[in-house]
Amino acid sequence: MRRAILITLALGLLAACGTQQTARQAIAPLALPPMNTFAPSPPRAPMLSNATLARDFMDLTFTLENGASMPVFSRFEGPITVQVVGAGPASLVPDLDRLLVRLRREAGIDISRVSATAEGQITVQPVSRAQIQRVAPSAACFVRPNVSSWAEYRARRNDPETFWNRLRERQKMAIFLPADVSPQEVRDCLHEEIAQALGPVNDLYRLPQSVFNDDNFHTVLTGYDMLVLRVTYDDALQTGMQRREVAARLPGILARLNPRGGQAASAGRTADNPDWQSAISLATNPGERRARRLGAAKRAVVLSNGFGATDTRLAYAHYVLGRLLLARNPDQALGSFLAAGRIYQNRPDTAIHEAHVAMQIAAFQLSAGRPEIALGLVDRNLDVVIQSEHAALLSLLLLIKAEALANLGRPVEADAVQTDALAWAQYGFGNTSDIQARVAEIRAISPRTRQDPRS
Repeated sequence: MRRAILITLALGLLAACGTQQTARQAIAPLALPPMNTFAPSPPRAPMLSNATLARDFMDLTFTLENGASMPVFSRFEGPITVQVVGAGPASLVPDLDRLLVRLRREAGIDISRVSATAEGQITVQPVSRAQIQRVAPSAACFVRPNVSSWAEYRARRNDPETFWNRLRERQKMAIFLPADVSPQEVRDCLHEEIAQALGPVNDLYRLPQSVFNDDNFHTVLTGYDMLVLRVTYDDALQTGMQRREVAARLPGILARLNPRGGQAASAGRTADNPDWQSAISLATNPGERRARRLGAAKRAVVLSNGFGATDTRLAYAHYVLGRLLLARNPDQALGSFLAAGRIYQNRPDTAIHEAHVAMQIAAFQLSAGRPEIALGLVDRNLDVVIQSEHAALLSLLLLIKAEALANLGRPVEADAVQTDALAWAQYGFGNTSDIQARVAEIRAISPRTRQDPRS
């Protein structure tokens, strides 16, 4: 299940200074360029020891998000087919086909798409966001075993045979994703839910290199995720194996598939903390009152200090607290972002996490009248955001860059960068009014706009 999450810019400043509505009214309708999409990127191998990978694989494969255990190892056996039924956005099928190419090439899985009239083992069905939220309020999308349509899911929702903890053999899966969201959100759902239909059933906050992490920093399957899937479909494993049998075969499998991992030092493991997990879940739940979320985020920071000074869970707790502080305590929010950034900067596996923090800090620097610093922060992080295929984040960084250039008296460059930002925003945010709002929000924190609202 992919959790619903909004990418939040450091625009809580707007609520504090009361400029957001004025800025929205001042922006003329935008002329949007054609939508940008990402080119294929080369696979990137994970940076972990095989001992660490084996431990993660077992936790991803045999434990569900709610803590329940899977009875046996399960996967699809033989060639796998995927079908799309129902009306979806134009980007859905191209993004699905690109994902299936990656799964064949990087994970070695025999998987292909068939027509909607054929019978696929994995069914992808777009429905409305409202339909999804009525049955799973915190989910952006989800996958369910042993059903093949929305109607069948609704009819069998309480049937134990469709529960993950009863699953012994994977024969059919249905993925439900929203049809009325941005192309990026549809693609992100495809990546996580198809991967879960194929293999891992858990999300772990301790995994910085994976989409199987509810922090949602990664939006497409990583080299780590592809290796996990390659292990899942290795010939040495088969459906029905017990946990101990899988554990016994993992060292040999990983030695073959990830020989570099045999030379890497195994990372020490800090035990998971259920209290921290509860606190961070509450803090990131948009359906809860702000006061409760803020209190939970502060508690998560305190609890995560027990994980260690360089743990990504500590950084994430600071990041979540920063986002919740934005609207009313921007200076405190900046302190939280800086605390998160210090951890992410000192790790080799958290470049995309650092880019999210850099976007927040760049917005602060722009608002404070330091466009040169904002420009430098954006430029240092563009490459990793492109490599991570995060169009929404990329468009926001480029909008900040365009505004910084305009403040520096470089209007021709600013216009060119804004055109690029809008092309990425169409993929990342989709809706024209949402794009218009993002542009208005960033202009509202710009010193030149505050001096002349007509800018």
